[in-house]
Amino acid sequence: MSPLLPPVDPSVTAQLVAALTPRLRKRLDAGVAKLAGRPVARDGDIVRLAVDDDTDLELHAPGGVVTTAEAIRCGCLLAPDCLHRAAAASAAPVAEMPDPVAEIPDPVAGEPSLTKAPRTAPPTSVPVSTSPATAGSAADDAPAGAVDPAPESATPAQRTAAAALHDAAAAVLEAGADGAGAVLQAELLRAAHTARLAGLPRAAGRAVAVVTALRAARDADPAHRLGDLTTALRDVLLLAHRLPEAAGPELAGLRGRVRQPYTPDGSLRLYGLFAEPVLTSTGYAGTVTWAADAAGRLYTVPDVAPGGAARAAGSADRAVRIGDTSLTHRELSRAGLAVSGATVSPTGRLGAGAGVRAVRAPGASWRAEPLDRLWAVPVAEQIARALASDLDVPKAQDTGLAGDTGDTSDTSDGSTQPTAQDGRDGRDGRDLLFLDVTLIGTVREAAGECLLADCDGLTVRLAAAHDDPALPDRENLRLLALLAHGRGPGTRLRVVARLTPAPLPRAVLLAASHPTDPDTHVDLGLDRLRRADLPAEPTAGTSVGAGDARPAPTVQPATASDEAPVHLLRRRVHQAASGGRRVLAFPGSKESEAARLRRYGLGTAGALLTALHATAAERARDPFGRLLPADTGRFATAWLGAAVYTEEVDRALCAAAWGASSPGLDSR
Repeated sequence: MSPLLPPVDPSVTAQLVAALTPRLRKRLDAGVAKLAGRPVARDGDIVRLAVDDDTDLELHAPGGVVTTAEAIRCGCLLAPDCLHRAAAASAAPVAEMPDPVAEIPDPVAGEPSLTKAPRTAPPTSVPVSTSPATAGSAADDAPAGAVDPAPESATPAQRTAAAALHDAAAAVLEAGADGAGAVLQAELLRAAHTARLAGLPRAAGRAVAVVTALRAARDADPAHRLGDLTTALRDVLLLAHRLPEAAGPELAGLRGRVRQPYTPDGSLRLYGLFAEPVLTSTGYAGTVTWAADAAGRLYTVPDVAPGGAARAAGSADRAVRIGDTSLTHRELSRAGLAVSGATVSPTGRLGAGAGVRAVRAPGASWRAEPLDRLWAVPVAEQIARALASDLDVPKAQDTGLAGDTGDTSDTSDGSTQPTAQDGRDGRDGRDLLFLDVTLIGTVREAAGECLLADCDGLTVRLAAAHDDPALPDRENLRLLALLAHGRGPGTRLRVVARLTPAPLPRAVLLAASHPTDPDTHVDLGLDRLRRADLPAEPTAGTSVGAGDARPAPTVQPATASDEAPVHLLRRRVHQAASGGRRVLAFPGSKESEAARLRRYGLGTAGALLTALHATAAERARDPFGRLLPADTGRFATAWLGAAVYTEEVDRALCAAAWGASSPGLDSR
């Protein structure tokens, strides 16, 4: 995938690839690889790509996006039936899909969010119940003998689109990332476009995420993560499996929304909490600032748009787009904001409509009210909340149109506005952890060094949120590690982290209190710590007074939950996503792995692993002994069961590691 080319609409890529002859389709992947290293020049809305010394290919992108097949023009003799047009579309980033012609029906009343709450509630909030008088009046107003309408079910078009998505995703799984070339990607993009038109934006967005991850894997992109590809592929198959039989609120949640609704919220008094950079694999970057009101509810002010690490680092110094305030994101994370005529999305995102007014106000320290109450919530309760918010996979933030670019606007009357594909929809703050920790050391992992911290007797691993060298996360983590190795051993810090589901207590660091000034904080993804910010290193012969001595933290040993061999099943799930069905069909130690799972009491995992290997190796023959095509549907079903199982077991192990109650599993 070439970031120098303009984004291309998925339907355009699918149309151009479908028009190729079978002979040209076989050469498409080679054509994409050839164009990857060719020079690109931009002239306004026109991007020129030099196919060779004598031939240029032009992409007309009004508004920055190629929306029609005719906008890609080639100067070769075979145009418009040449390979170059389809190769250029396949090499370009996938554009955000436009809204379908027909509006998606509004969800039924009472539709629950897939994160279990439509708004970010304060951790210590008390559920609001309907008063008896209100309930009684509502019952009195209902006409006698009224019959509840039948729950809404999927339309024939949506069932057809779900089946097409399932078949396309199953074909990708059959081939794996190594074999899913431009042709299979185009088929999945075509299915995504069909799903979009049928009113399934969530499934369409996850299908586009699969294509983006496939291209990153095949291009050996350093930002590629096999876990991201596995998750996206699992989400598409799970949505396609559940949509045809879903009804009512479940269907509304699985279907997703094209637009993010904003509702009036009156006047707000907000206190800046912290700011974090956003850097996604889909080509979006920026900053999101978090704030809280006096009741502890969380709000976000995003500025996310197409870009890279440079935009993620630089957008922190751009003014927030709310009212007439000139506060930057960096300043707002430490100051306050008084907003009148506020509009807020269900996930807590503040709107920037013409009727919104905002002025700067005093902020609050993390150790003062109202922010201090965020850290007063027991850790186990925070973990249970974070796990429950993501329980119903696929995740609620994966709707396909996720997040606000900051360039879209909303109105103060609650009208809906389009959002952009930045991977942050549904990120309502329920996965944030507010912890008081004591630094006790470091540990080296395959992905880098992690801090070890004591949190209420638990040994927690704190990792960097971003590894990109343009962002200071990794360097700040190294400096904080000095606090655990000589400079202020046993240093207490108040931190904001994001939970990482794992068999051991683990989270990524987002912000921390300043090592020498507890009343201020450091946004670890935006601010760069200096050695001068650390406590002075003790000199030789300096004794520590009895009053200054810190008691040694009581560190609970790591739980043995990481010894449960769920990784045996997870490894096969990842291998299938990477190498396809054929890698699981090879003879090996499949029986010993299943037996080991059963010995640890994981009988379901052993059965799923056995079924996964059996469906991978199952190939029927015709009367002449020739191999018939594999049943991709059976293998996809077996793989999906294994993927969902490992996801839920990981959550249960994560809850056990933190000492939290295990989240209940939804029926599927």
